[in-house]
Amino acid sequence: MALRRIRLYPDPVLRQPGARVESFDEELRRLVDDMVETMHTAPGIGLAAPQVGVSLRVAVVDTSVGQEPAALKVLINPQVLQVSGSQVEPEGCLSIPGFTDKVERPAEVTIVASDVAGEPHEIHGSGLLARALLHEIDHLDGILFPDRLRGLRRERAKRTLKKMLRESEAVWASESR
Repeated sequence: MALRRIRLYPDPVLRQPGARVESFDEELRRLVDDMVETMHTAPGIGLAAPQVGVSLRVAVVDTSVGQEPAALKVLINPQVLQVSGSQVEPEGCLSIPGFTDKVERPAEVTIVASDVAGEPHEIHGSGLLARALLHEIDHLDGILFPDRLRGLRRERAKRTLKKMLRESEAVWASESR
């Protein structure tokens, strides 16, 4: 296992929808293992492959942050089957450090995803798990959590993201000299 660099906004890979996984091989297992280690080290409760620079439909979620091995969920080619209810809670993202806001999401979700062996399984989540599953699936579609904000919260997020973009462009410009 190895730590992978978490890509930060505005890295373009974060806006690319991930490609469907077709090969359930050792390379995929290595990617998943690296993602779990990276997520736990960050620490975070979810990580999608685009966040480590890989445009594939792969994500990992662990609301226990490594404390309960059974809490780890591996999502390969996930599809949302059903959502219900509503919850509004603070959300953040390892790719947008230092920025959090309240996001409305379904309170419950059922998804189907494959594991590293290619075997499909259903996952039902409520509360924090539902939020984390949907957040990571959004990443696989090139959607970042500020895209889910509305009204004044969305305007504030746009200003924050524009500032991050300007700062990263300044860093890139100074590095290319």
